[in-house]
Amino acid sequence: MTTDPERTSEAARLEELWQGDFGRQYVERNRSAGGDRGPFWRGLAKRLSPHSVLEVGCNVGANLQHLDAIPEVEDLWGVDVNRESLAELHARLPQVSAGWAVARSLPFRDGWFDLVFTVAVLIHVPEDALPLAMGELVRCSRRHVLCVEYRADETVEVDYRGQHRAFFKRDYGTVLAGLFPELTLLEEGDVSKADGFDDGLGYWLFAKG
Repeated sequence: MTTDPERTSEAARLEELWQGDFGRQYVERNRSAGGDRGPFWRGLAKRLSPHSVLEVGCNVGANLQHLDAIPEVEDLWGVDVNRESLAELHARLPQVSAGWAVARSLPFRDGWFDLVFTVAVLIHVPEDALPLAMGELVRCSRRHVLCVEYRADETVEVDYRGQHRAFFKRDYGTVLAGLFPELTLLEEGDVSKADGFDDGLGYWLFAKG
């Protein structure tokens, strides 16, 4: 999907924010995140049987660590804009393929992965760039797209650690379905601290085609 510079200047500002000290502080705060998410990912893998998986916004591997432990997942990838998080991910999970990329321009061929997903990443994408980022998720997926994001019935901007226009709660499932009618909603629900995530997160699982 092509990008319009006038539509993505705000996205570029936020990408730069996450590459700098603000992003490094996030890495520090979240080094131990995700330890209790195993049942969620094992259950998902049992239902979908993905062999190739991409996480967009992987940080240090809070989700990939669980997918890496599933034998059926043979080709596991993550991308992020923060190079410190990628270096730590390489050290933790050297068998996972990981590299630098922005959500609105992924360096993969169409339909390359069985499953493409985000966890609390689209919340940091500004309104104008959201169709670009979602379009890349859909383009790179062959079978399924999963979004785990903070939900709200309408778009709500949240001040985030002193940053403005950097955190948006939305009905991500409705937005994604409206942009890409070829998707079919398979599951929708909530996750919480009991599942190893934060409270207030919803998830939407779509089948492609």
